Amino acid sequence: MIKITFPDGSVREYNEGVTGLQIAESISSRLAQDVLACGVNGETMDLSRPINEDANFVLYKWEDEQGKHAFWHTSAHLLAEALQELYPGIQFGIGPAIENGFYYDVDPGEAVIKESDLPVIEKKMQELAAKKEELVRQSIAKEDALKMFGERGETYKCELISELEDGHITTYTQGAFTDLCRGPHLISTAPIKAIKLLSVAGAYWRGQEDRKQLTRIYGITFPKKKMLDEYLVMLEEAKKRDHRKIGKEMDLFMFSDTVGKGLPMWLPKGTALRIRLQDFLRRIQARYDYQEVMCPPIGNKLLYVTSGHYAKYGKDAFQPIHTPEEGEEYFLKPMNCPHHCMIYKNSPRSYRDLPLRIAEFGTVCRYEQSGELHGLTRVRSFTQDDAHIFCRPDQVKDEFLRVMDIISIVFTSMGLENFEAQISLRDKENREKYIGSDENWEKAERAIVEACEEKGLKAKVEYGEAAFYGPKLDFMVKDAIGRRWQLGTIQVDYNLPERFQLEYMGSDNQKHRPVMIHRAPFGSMERFVAVLIEHTAGKFPLWLTPDQVAILPISEKFNDYAEKVRMELKKSDIRAIVDDRNEKIGRKIRDNEMKRIPYMLIVGEKEAENGEVSVRKQGEGDQGSLKIEDFAKNISGEVHNMINKW
Repeated sequence: MIKITFPDGSVREYNEGVTGLQIAESISSRLAQDVLACGVNGETMDLSRPINEDANFVLYKWEDEQGKHAFWHTSAHLLAEALQELYPGIQFGIGPAIENGFYYDVDPGEAVIKESDLPVIEKKMQELAAKKEELVRQSIAKEDALKMFGERGETYKCELISELEDGHITTYTQGAFTDLCRGPHLISTAPIKAIKLLSVAGAYWRGQEDRKQLTRIYGITFPKKKMLDEYLVMLEEAKKRDHRKIGKEMDLFMFSDTVGKGLPMWLPKGTALRIRLQDFLRRIQARYDYQEVMCPPIGNKLLYVTSGHYAKYGKDAFQPIHTPEEGEEYFLKPMNCPHHCMIYKNSPRSYRDLPLRIAEFGTVCRYEQSGELHGLTRVRSFTQDDAHIFCRPDQVKDEFLRVMDIISIVFTSMGLENFEAQISLRDKENREKYIGSDENWEKAERAIVEACEEKGLKAKVEYGEAAFYGPKLDFMVKDAIGRRWQLGTIQVDYNLPERFQLEYMGSDNQKHRPVMIHRAPFGSMERFVAVLIEHTAGKFPLWLTPDQVAILPISEKFNDYAEKVRMELKKSDIRAIVDDRNEKIGRKIRDNEMKRIPYMLIVGEKEAENGEVSVRKQGEGDQGSLKIEDFAKNISGEVHNMINKW
């Protein structure tokens, strides 16, 4: 017998070899119908896999991320099975579940798969799903795997197999399709009821631009058609909120292939918006005793060799800059932390000097594959609202809690209260991709867990998601239409102080290592602005929006008065524009509503005579007439209340 411990702490005994499905059936037949996967000692597994030892156990349904992952992973295999029937000789790359749905990278040979082909592939998937094919997992020797996939001409799969360790290779089979895969999967294709293939794109094999470009097919599936219908409505709303479209309409930022792919340029209105965001965070940071620094946009290669970034990311960075001096190499700055370590090291430090909190709006450059670039959310140059706190070990938890407070203020002030937290820890088995001692990692991980417990913050734990130098707490924000975005992050790092040999003199007159906390509430200015645009559909809070007021003269006779109103508002730091086009007032109102300007002031003969403005508010219509000074006072008060609320 083995002991199975459930999330509520209760324990039941089962025969060794019991499956997750059998455990679910022992609890409730209804539950067994709803579960999609299970968690065994932190690992997500198929419901059909036997459990042979005592385990902490949890069942996952559609509502759980792990359940969706198994559902969509199986859907990717269903797509591949359909493609195998429709395109004989097709070769398969990889087909993972992603945050919303799945994709599969395929090489169709001489055939070309287009958007217009997707309905036919969808239909074939529906036919196969209706067969309720079981997914059968099998362990296979490396030699046998190479032979099996080699005989089928699966060169991409053989390349993957060649890199795997013998004894850890598994396949999944449903119907006539067999795939190299670790899982987890559904027991069968039966739960897949609603299918939609969304798009076709190109993707270089293994993300390397010098490798063949494969065809990537994106799709999503659901257990009910109603869910799919709701998702498609959300997609249409997402198109309307696309930050690339709205950013262009509002003249916030631009891209130019002449300048370079993935290199955003901020236009005057977008620049002013960014500065307001930065000033907002500066005010908050001042309360918490941060000091601001500025570092150069490049660094010597040795800096990143010392930090460990070169070994981990050197191949993915922009190529080194070779100076006229022989052997001297520089890199465009890919991160700010090594520079901040050197600032710490610039002066002798005492335990009385700590914590030292230094912040920088630091622009960094990272070479992203061109196929991965997307508006402001995936770029090659971006500015992090970065800060690093150097503290004593006994200060780590308190400093971590203070950073959590700052992130809470930022999210609340921007209307992003709906968020989830994730504690990202090391992979339980593969420790090679991390630097530092087990002791330091355990201390860092414990500090994060304890801080979350003290705050009462429910955070899910994900193994294998830590940074290479330390564990972290990531914040996933849900926007107005339910999409999740990863924004703020806090990381505890015992390793960079070790690598840079940072020290402080303790109260015992001995030298000690400080601990380093990395934090970025916005994450990056580019990504945060993109999320904010899509969350608000471009209707920013009044204090932040580029143009707060549009002044609309009824005819050109009142253009001078409109300009006078603008200048009066400017004295109160109110951002206003005059729409003096030779258009009817109704057209001006519609156009400026489309520009998402919060207030419109209609001015004509009556307003000019009385020193007034007729006020319209975005989404609320006519608000009546006010004296210019009264309107200015109202707007200034509204802005003051907003920015001083936090």
